[in-house]
Amino acid sequence: MGTSGVRWNVRDLEVMPQNEWTRYEVIDGELFVTRAPHRRHQQICVRIAEQLNRWSDATGLGESIVNPGIIFSDEDSVIPDVVWVSRARLTQLEDAAGHLCGAPELVIEVLSAGTDNARRDREAKLKLYSARGVVEYWIVDRFARQVQVYRRQNAQLVLISSLSAGDELTSPLLPGLSCAIETFFR
Repeated sequence: MGTSGVRWNVRDLEVMPQNEWTRYEVIDGELFVTRAPHRRHQQICVRIAEQLNRWSDATGLGESIVNPGIIFSDEDSVIPDVVWVSRARLTQLEDAAGHLCGAPELVIEVLSAGTDNARRDREAKLKLYSARGVVEYWIVDRFARQVQVYRRQNAQLVLISSLSAGDELTSPLLPGLSCAIETFFR
């Protein structure tokens, strides 16, 4: 759920009530407040991170992070579900508080129930990640059991494929990674 008429920034978030059940994000100065995700949502995040970690451990090229804070600017601060970042890029992006202060190579959002949540991930976050230089963006729809893959082309994220049961997820960003889509939804 967003708010309108007021421009929010990361300093405003510091005074918001803190608890494990509420997540605050600011996208283009708009505040989004969401509840903690459903347990199935979290299970999918863990399964995706496990696949990325196995590949990362084997290659030594990077690591996945679940629910990292990304502070792109004073008016753009989000908490994606999962990211993958190369070791080289991580050293450039991480601040002393453990937040990322720039775009990881891969961002993954798992859709939560509700049209506002889906619209935020499919529209507002897609635009933000595209503008901030994310190389690849996966939108995981746990209800349709589908993964949409967006890749950077001509300086923007473009839908490359929609994958579902029976499909294998591969990526030029992660050479050699091959994961059955149903692995995420089992």
